[in-house]
Amino acid sequence: MTQTFDSLASDPVALDKLKSRIQALRAKTIANGCTEDEALSAAAKVAELLDRHDLSLSDLELRASACARKVYETRRKKRIPLDDCIGAIALFCDCRVWREKSASGDNSYVFFGLSADVEVAHYLAELIDSAVRAELGRFKTSADYRRFRHQDRHLANASFALGMVASIGDRLVAMKKSRDQVNESTGRGLVVLKTSVVDAEFDKLDLNLRTSRSTSRMVSMAAYEAGGAAGATLAINTGISGAQRTDSKVGG
Repeated sequence: MTQTFDSLASDPVALDKLKSRIQALRAKTIANGCTEDEALSAAAKVAELLDRHDLSLSDLELRASACARKVYETRRKKRIPLDDCIGAIALFCDCRVWREKSASGDNSYVFFGLSADVEVAHYLAELIDSAVRAELGRFKTSADYRRFRHQDRHLANASFALGMVASIGDRLVAMKKSRDQVNESTGRGLVVLKTSVVDAEFDKLDLNLRTSRSTSRMVSMAAYEAGGAAGATLAINTGISGAQRTDSKVGG
């Protein structure tokens, strides 16, 4: 990633190019040789560049920015592990998110926010969903998994996935806090301003959303902890500072 803060601030076409970069990263799937670690690291770096672009805009320009919505389709009627960190993804990307059901009963997540932010949110959702499925597949081939009785393996699968997304969600929240502190050091309330823009546009949608109740779930602690360890090993790096980069792991 060679795009710098100065070029983003001076080139009005830079943000569109950045969106194109996100699309290119999406196309570079794991099947084509991109690992989960590489893809998640790239997405986090894109998010930081977006922060820097937003900081280059005046308050007036930011208030005039258009909001957009982008749907992540699960193609599942039941809950999927991603459900437990979808809020952290939205927080990380300064978006609002809600769940909808299609006419056929399939669940989908709807991200709403500034157009570039929803692109990153959708991309992260896609990558984390893929990463959990890949790591769960590896867990199923492990010696630890084979120790579970056959009748307990469904619980082990669910517990592993839950532990993994909980770990990823915690890291995204910690990374967001760190990013906000950096942005606040500039003397601008960027997050507050972006939130006010998104909330004002969100209110215009006049949606009738309801809060879903959290339910208690039985978990296998051994599988949950294995999932947490898998989530903690994903390299989600955000260190970009002009020409110098410093990669750092959060929670790892």
